[in-house]
Amino acid sequence: MKHIQKLFTIFIIAILALIMEFGLHHPLWAQILVTLTGAILALSMFVEMVKTLKSGKYGVDLLAITAIIATLAVGQYWAAMIILLMLVGGDTLEDYAAHKANSDLKSLLENSPQVAHRLNHENNSTHNIEIDDIKVGDWLLVKAREIVPADGHILKGSSFFDESSLTGESKPVEKETGDDVMSGSLNGDTVVVIQADKESKDSQYQRLITLVRESEAKPAHFVRMADRYAVPFTLIAYVIAGLAWFISKDPVRFAEVLVVASPCPLILAAPVALVAGMSRTSRNGIIVKTGDVVEKLATAHTFAFDKTGTITQGNLSVDEIVTVKNVDKAQMIELAASVENNSNHILGRSLVSYAKKQKSIFQNVNSVKEVTGNGIQAEVNGKLVKVGKSSYITGVNSKIEQTQTAIFISVDDQYVGYITFTDMIRPEAKQTMNTLKQEHHARVMMLTGDQQETADKIAQQAGITEVHAKLLPDEKIDLIKNTPKNEKPVVMVGDGVNDAPALAEADVGIAMGAHGATAASETASAVILKDDLSRVEKAVEISIDTMKVARQSVLIGIAICTALMLVASLGVLPALFGAMLQEVVDTVSILWALRARHGHDKKEPHSSNPRTVYDS
Repeated sequence: MKHIQKLFTIFIIAILALIMEFGLHHPLWAQILVTLTGAILALSMFVEMVKTLKSGKYGVDLLAITAIIATLAVGQYWAAMIILLMLVGGDTLEDYAAHKANSDLKSLLENSPQVAHRLNHENNSTHNIEIDDIKVGDWLLVKAREIVPADGHILKGSSFFDESSLTGESKPVEKETGDDVMSGSLNGDTVVVIQADKESKDSQYQRLITLVRESEAKPAHFVRMADRYAVPFTLIAYVIAGLAWFISKDPVRFAEVLVVASPCPLILAAPVALVAGMSRTSRNGIIVKTGDVVEKLATAHTFAFDKTGTITQGNLSVDEIVTVKNVDKAQMIELAASVENNSNHILGRSLVSYAKKQKSIFQNVNSVKEVTGNGIQAEVNGKLVKVGKSSYITGVNSKIEQTQTAIFISVDDQYVGYITFTDMIRPEAKQTMNTLKQEHHARVMMLTGDQQETADKIAQQAGITEVHAKLLPDEKIDLIKNTPKNEKPVVMVGDGVNDAPALAEADVGIAMGAHGATAASETASAVILKDDLSRVEKAVEISIDTMKVARQSVLIGIAICTALMLVASLGVLPALFGAMLQEVVDTVSILWALRARHGHDKKEPHSSNPRTVYDS
């Protein structure tokens, strides 16, 4: 907005100067007006450059300031005016390009729900409340074509939900009673009633909005690549301009060279390409928080993956049911599931889900008592049923827990059996690992706190040969920190709170954030919104393409500018015409950089709907 206003002001001054010189025939007044305007803007640009350099960002181009001053000093004030118009015009174009490239991210903000319909389930009446007034446990009515106001699960009804703004999944996802729904997803044509599982401020959607604001607020450090080009280019420009002046003995020649030397492609093209690439990642279900993440992903040599919830689906399913003699398996499942139906523990939920699929009959329970970290007990038809750890159940062999995830069951303090659980590998995991190793020649390893035997089993299925198991969070950090320099940058991929320190330590931390806001998402430098591990490889592919386009746009601008400088040094390129040519070069570079927004994305044969994966 600031650049548009500045451009409009300069444009008005240019019109006034034209009227003074060619309408009123007072060229001196026109020269004075343009000179004053140029001097003021050059001074403001210099001050801005100093401030931005102090803040660690790349400042306004020194060559542009020198070119303005030089053309004014030798009386080429119309060339100076064109430089001013095109320079501020280029900044305005950059603003437009950044706005255009960020439109996918900003659609999150535009779709932010504002009102919810709280349902009184006693009399079925509803009243509207502000999003911030939603409490955990509230019943909320979501009408057809409305945005879901809070993370929750469906109590009544079923519908299709458009989650494209959250996950990048274009196909609507069918949700039924008991299924989780995410705030920010768009309901289909059916009214549903949901129960809020989180307050608005803790919801998935608000977390994503926070990530967007973080990505917009942080500087694009990729500009440092342009700095590396800018230093030698600036020196070359001054040398050519100085030699042209020295040989010709004409100071106008110095100005003519500098007019075409302004390296706007360095300042504008690289950031535009970067923001365009970040927009492309968002369309593929990946939020990249900072600009330097793209550069690091493009050159990453090591990828470290957590196991549970990252390489695996993070949804435990019943693996084996073992009972003591004369105990019926179906009856034991029925009793255990009836008790666990009152618990929110992950194993309890998995058991209840399994029992529903088996069409088990859930019994009424009384005197429910849950002991955090141990288990749960309740009376079922007059019998005391306990479900939990071996230490919570009488007379159990605890060695089973050393190698498997299991819960044990007793009835009236008599041990009756146990149930083991397993976490299934993601269907896209092996293909992702193979692509990283074969196409990107990366080192791939698994870092997990799980048992060695379990870790080796999952790693073998995923095609990973380097496995580090039984790790504490500090040990994960040490492994990442001690990675040899020639195997960096290091990318860490995880999903849990325990992964947050490792994500922060890695050069790039990627969080699997499809299941809600966690410390991992807050700490990571990139978040995968779609429940699909192949997005890691997709992020690398997009980053490589983005860097390629950015370098091309910068080098194209530098090459053309250098050729124009050599021509101008011969005195055959007037300053006025040179100024026009320079800004054409700038525009070409920026438009080339915008190509990073539209890459040729590969077909995704192993991308799947999360529900399909879980239900299979």
